[in-house]
Order: sequence, then C-alpha cells, then structure tokens
Amino acid sequence: MNAHFAITARQREIADLVQSHGFASVEALSARFDVTTQTIRRDLGRLCSLGVLRRTHGGVEPPAETGNLHYSRRRILNLPAKDAIAAEVARHVPNGASLAFSIGTTPEIVMQALSHHHGLRVLTNNLHVAFTASQNDDFEVSIAGGRLRHGDRDILGPDTQAFFSAYKVDIGVFGVAGVDEDGTLLDFHEEEVAARQAILANCRNAFLVLDASKFGRRAHVRGGHIADVDHIFCDQPLPGPLAERVAAAGGRFILCSGEENPS
Repeated sequence: MNAHFAITARQREIADLVQSHGFASVEALSARFDVTTQTIRRDLGRLCSLGVLRRTHGGVEPPAETGNLHYSRRRILNLPAKDAIAAEVARHVPNGASLAFSIGTTPEIVMQALSHHHGLRVLTNNLHVAFTASQNDDFEVSIAGGRLRHGDRDILGPDTQAFFSAYKVDIGVFGVAGVDEDGTLLDFHEEEVAARQAILANCRNAFLVLDASKFGRRAHVRGGHIADVDHIFCDQPLPGPLAERVAAAGGRFILCSGEENPS
C-alpha cells in the first residue's frame, strides 16, 4: 500500500468495525483492543485524517455518503478480503499475458499482486494501476488519454472507451460499485460503466473482482449483469439465485479464502 495510506492492522480493523456497526465509542474500542484511550484517539485521528471515519460525540462513525466513498477510504476497507482476491487472481494470470484494468481499489490491489510476474502487457485508465505496473521493468504499460478525475486518479470519457476498443486482451480485470439483487452490475457514473463495458467487450476472459460488501450496495447506473463475465473472484459465496444464474451462463466462481486454492 502507498505510504500515504499506510495504516496498522488495528486501525484497519477499527475502520471495518465502524463501517459494519455505524458507530464506536473511544472507550469501547479501548476495551476491545486492550489499549489506552490515548492510543485509540491516535488511531482515530489517523483514520479521520484519511477521510475513512469522522468524529462524533464520544467516538467515530462512517462519513456521510453522498455517492461513492472516497478512494482513500475504499482503499482501506475490507483490505484482507481484497488481498485474498488479488492473490487468487494472480494464480490465474500467466506470464506474458495482456490485461486491461479498470478503475477501483480491488483492481489496483490485483496489480500489486502481479508485480512479480514476467512480461505482462498492461492497459489501464487508472494512474494507481499504471504506477504500480510501471515499477516492474519487464512490463509494458499503456494508459488511456483524456480527462483525469482527481482523488480516484481515473481517466474517463469517450477517449477511454476508444482506447480499450483498440485492443483485444487476454484478460480484463474490473470491479463494480455494487451488485443488485437480480445480478445487475452497478456503478455511480455513466462514464465508469462505459469504460468497464469497453473492457468487457474487448477481452478474451473477463475477471470480475469484488468483495462481499458489494452485494446489495446501492448505486444507480446500470451496466451489464454478473452472468456476463467469465470468472468471478469473491471472498464469500454468491447468493443462491445469483450462483445459479452464473452457473447456467457458463461462468466460473472462485472463492478467495486467503488460503492456497487449486487452480
């Protein structure tokens, strides 16, 4: 993880705990982790400075949501699940493969997990992914041109769609903001969906990477269905009806437990 976003294991657990329960007091956190209230306040100060949490009377709560979460917050939440997903995806990517990466924290972490591969050709519209890939001199990295979205460091717009459409890659790696109960894939902006759909249309194998928090998460822009993709990597099993739809469509679900799974 980038040093700017580096947090301790306890701070990460606090972030996930508050995200799940909606509020936590300083005293309760102190007792749970068996540390002083001063230590907890320092932890909370770090998380609040990153925008992951916000202070309220007697403790902390998740920030008010007016759309998608800030990138810094998404980068931290559910990190063990994202690490397990990334490690499993890396076992399914051969050396020398060509890959298109979409925006999002999970695709970025997948790219980190691929850092010791050889001869990859990486196409992306996310500067985080591009920077990570560029640290391996054996990788060929191409990025889309166009308007840069600050914070997320994504490049979106018609030029991005044309960029992905100019190639036919072995593997497309993308995440989503949410998955509706009927399996519809959701994002927060039309341009995000358009870029993701361009990757899906121009890859031989589509890898959807998402942690279980995305199921039932509210986002309002439709873009495809979970049964459209070839491989789904997730840290928990799919809800029953979705599992049936994916299997009927010939998709493959890979449960990412963080342990060694056979390919």
